[in-house]
Amino acid sequence: MKVISALFSIAGSLGLFLYGMKVMGDGIQQAAGARMQRVLSFMTGNRLMAVLTGFGVTAVIQSSSATTVMVVSFVNAGILTLKQAIGVIMGANIGTTITAWIVSLIGFSLKIGVLALPAVGLGFLLSMIKWRHKDLGVTILGFGLLFMGLDLLTRSMPKISAETLAFIGSFSGRGFASILLGAGIGMGITLVIHSSSASTAIFLTMAYQNMISYEIAASMILGANIGTTIDAALASIGGRPAARQAALVHVLFNVIGTAWALVFFRPLLHLVDLVTPGLPEGEGVTNHLAMLHTVFNTINTLFFFPFVNQFAALVSRLIRDKAGPVMTHYHISYSAGPLQDTPELNIVRAEKEMRDMAGIVSSMYGRISGILSTLKESPNKEAAVDRLTAELRDKEAYADEMREELTQFLMECTRQRLNYHSQRRISRLLRIIADLENMTDDCYGLSLLLERSVKKNQIFKGKEMRALAPYASLVGEFLDFVQSRLGRRLMAEEAEQAAHIEDRINQARNRLRKYGRKRIEAGENIKTELLFIDFVRRLEHLGDYCYSISAALTRLED
Repeated sequence: MKVISALFSIAGSLGLFLYGMKVMGDGIQQAAGARMQRVLSFMTGNRLMAVLTGFGVTAVIQSSSATTVMVVSFVNAGILTLKQAIGVIMGANIGTTITAWIVSLIGFSLKIGVLALPAVGLGFLLSMIKWRHKDLGVTILGFGLLFMGLDLLTRSMPKISAETLAFIGSFSGRGFASILLGAGIGMGITLVIHSSSASTAIFLTMAYQNMISYEIAASMILGANIGTTIDAALASIGGRPAARQAALVHVLFNVIGTAWALVFFRPLLHLVDLVTPGLPEGEGVTNHLAMLHTVFNTINTLFFFPFVNQFAALVSRLIRDKAGPVMTHYHISYSAGPLQDTPELNIVRAEKEMRDMAGIVSSMYGRISGILSTLKESPNKEAAVDRLTAELRDKEAYADEMREELTQFLMECTRQRLNYHSQRRISRLLRIIADLENMTDDCYGLSLLLERSVKKNQIFKGKEMRALAPYASLVGEFLDFVQSRLGRRLMAEEAEQAAHIEDRINQARNRLRKYGRKRIEAGENIKTELLFIDFVRRLEHLGDYCYSISAALTRLED
């Protein structure tokens, strides 16, 4: 009965520790807000910047699992290349060692359990007050819960009888077999709880309580590095080959790293003991284990860092990206780690999809512009407009699906804990996505007008086409202007430039309307001229949507 009670105590303590880690990560993430999004921009830089990005993001959200899950998701969405993903994964492995140092330096050395309850009270009060630094209260609350759980975990461990834990203690003294068995247990525990940070905290606590030896705890920490790869592997299921390649990178990186660390286990421990003050016993054992975690992941990263290209080529050969059928339906699903939601990372992903949507608009408009310039000389006008209409109809339907899916995706982001700036950013993105989808409607509408003009023999004459060409070119210029600036806030001079282009479009529209009415008064075909005016109106709608998007970008939160 005592064993069962102790196991429940450990489970509850671990649950409180994990929840505290999640709350603290949420608070830091909300406080970081826009700064985190700027850090994420480093992902598109060189491999060193990718490593620093992985380290920084994981240190903020306190979960390498969440970071690697998002990396797989980003690769699947095309935001990151495989080579960039390798760097981010390397950095995430180093960043996750921060938790071990927090637990070691604060959780045991300073007896933080005494301050945990006051931190919970203070953090709760600060999080309830409506003030600018409300996120600070959430962080303090999570900090208190985390170390309250750690304190309870420490006090729960000795309650287990020596007989119950005899099978763990018996691992010592069996040479390399003991080390392998310890690594296997560390991997298994991490697979179950989906958090190498939490499992490492358990191993530190057990070593601190002299329940397991320093060597067994060290091997369990190494094994946890393999167990933590399960989340990236699960996230890649059903994804593109590139996503599975990124997940395989994480698995190979950690498995190969753990393998060499186990082979050179004693020299590695000797190196750790040399660079860590004190002896690996008593309270000092936790510092040595935290240093082991850091040294192992750092050496592993330094070892693989020069061979990123070769590593990428290897996984590309193991999982080949075969060209498959073109996707006819759009889908995007919200991704998060098992212990940590990362809405800011998902917002970055949504912005990439939004830029893809703008690319669809641009391609549709490019096809219309091309037809306008060649239709009069085309030998088979009806076939040309039929192909155009069919192509744009499919793209417009795909854009409709994108709007629906991205709206649901961003609404899921709003259900997570977001700071004020991220909430405002999402509202702007929703507006931009709606405008982009409306632009695809108008592009398709323009193709229908061209189709009607051909089939009813109401083709625009040479003078009309020459008058229309500069106007269409101006709308295309505005579209290019907007597309190149999506995802960032417009500067004041850029906002003025957008207003100037909008004024030019409106002036050109007025001139073309007068031109059409004069041709009607001059006795030209009324239906053709009304079709011309309708075409001008549709083009002007595109300009209006571009200006609406520019206005949203002007107020976009950094």
